[in-house]
Amino acid sequence: MARKISKRLKSARELVESEKLYTLDESIELVGKFPPAKFDETVELHIRLGVDPKHADQMVRGTVVLPHGTGKDVRVLVFASGDQEKEALEAGADYVGGDDLVEKVKGGWLDFDIAISTPDMMKEVGKLGRVLGPRGLMPNPKVGTVTADVKTAVSESKAGRVEYKVDKFGIVHVPVGKRSFNAEQLRGNLSSIIKAVIKAKPSSAKGTYLRSAYVTTTMGPSVKLDIATLQSV
Repeated sequence: MARKISKRLKSARELVESEKLYTLDESIELVGKFPPAKFDETVELHIRLGVDPKHADQMVRGTVVLPHGTGKDVRVLVFASGDQEKEALEAGADYVGGDDLVEKVKGGWLDFDIAISTPDMMKEVGKLGRVLGPRGLMPNPKVGTVTADVKTAVSESKAGRVEYKVDKFGIVHVPVGKRSFNAEQLRGNLSSIIKAVIKAKPSSAKGTYLRSAYVTTTMGPSVKLDIATLQSV
């Protein structure tokens, strides 16, 4: 049985020209015209890359601090002790602790959005792989969440640092803000992510790197971007 399309989604789809390739500014303007949902939807960017994630040297992954934040109150947990525990709290971490916090998470408590760990705590935090791994919460030095500089890590996470990672289909999915953001805020965030993904192109990637890209909202249709215009955002 086919799922019934809501009037709101139908109205939004009618605004999108299926064969047209939109510039970044045009896509932002169009998304702003979509009939709003009953909540502040997340605006998302999806980019299909010319890489094969099965090969380690073609994995595209990193973080970027969005200049205008995500529009979300991010709950940050830090595994640390001693002076670094104090630094994390001063930087605004919501939860900080050592072995006691590891045990709490091991018991199933996951009331946080980002987990950061100091290197010396990873011996114990590593045991949480089965709990944190499937949820994308496992601290990782490649994205700056295993670090001795917890102050910077917490500050950037609170300010709007997001992680991007190519999935098994070669697609990067990243939140770029909220529908309530103005055009300048969305453009700034989108530009930052696109530049970061372009810069992260693996040297082993051959052929066209940016294959296709779309901007969408949580409950809205996709707006296809003109790839040729993204190199100069």
